[in-house]
Amino acid sequence: MNVPHKNLAETEYQQFRAFLEQQCGIVLGDSKQYLVKSRLAPLMVKFGASSLGELVQRAMSIRERDLRAAVVDAMTTNETQWFRDVYPFELLKSKIFPEYSKAKQPLKIWSAACSSGQEPYSIAMTVLEYNTSRPGALPGGVQILGTDISATMLDQCKAAEYDSLALARGLSPERKKLFFEKVDESRMRLNSRVRSLVSFRPCNLLESYALLGKFDLIFCRNVLIYFSPEVKSKILKQFAASLNTGGYLFLGASESITGLSEEFEMLRCNPGIVYRVKK
Repeated sequence: MNVPHKNLAETEYQQFRAFLEQQCGIVLGDSKQYLVKSRLAPLMVKFGASSLGELVQRAMSIRERDLRAAVVDAMTTNETQWFRDVYPFELLKSKIFPEYSKAKQPLKIWSAACSSGQEPYSIAMTVLEYNTSRPGALPGGVQILGTDISATMLDQCKAAEYDSLALARGLSPERKKLFFEKVDESRMRLNSRVRSLVSFRPCNLLESYALLGKFDLIFCRNVLIYFSPEVKSKILKQFAASLNTGGYLFLGASESITGLSEEFEMLRCNPGIVYRVKK
């Protein structure tokens, strides 16, 4: 029985790095062969590849679209959790939602690179909690869009079903009881009140966002860290163009736009930081 060869030669790794950056902007470091191996090894059996080198070479050809999509899918799927870092969701309630409390138009929120959906659904739960505590607030309603490059992740988002492991990451028992319904012994699904606030679409952050429309808030958290400075600047410029006047951008707690964009002003809140597009 032949054992598949799961290591990449240095030249193959360098070729794959260039391919991945060109496809989706993600920049792999010099010594991330282990990451490629762990993410792509499960695809070897599925696509009948005898080695990891063969798999990535086939993925880089224009003939095998399904394999290429699966490889990009595997390399762009990131860890996520409910109500990550807490403060953005508290800021929504304490600062941002009150600013839009008299708006007659829907408050439009974009969760970019939303992975398996925890962020946009956390925003939706925050909206429902705010509306419960302040009946009649946000009279124009709220529309939340989640986007991701991964078709697999978008399917999971739309299903809105999560296993016990995913449900344990950042979700309180109170919210689980209030916003979820049981599917079986190990899975729960978000109820229709939460799901009705969120829609999902595919989006590659390297491409145009014009067809998505304009937003009042954009969440793009712990995503820019994977891109080169040039790509980060391009994405930030496009975010600025996608925001309505005075709109807000949430980045990850450790991310900064210093030296990358002149289109935003940084607002220090207590706690946390949010960026507002300059008028």
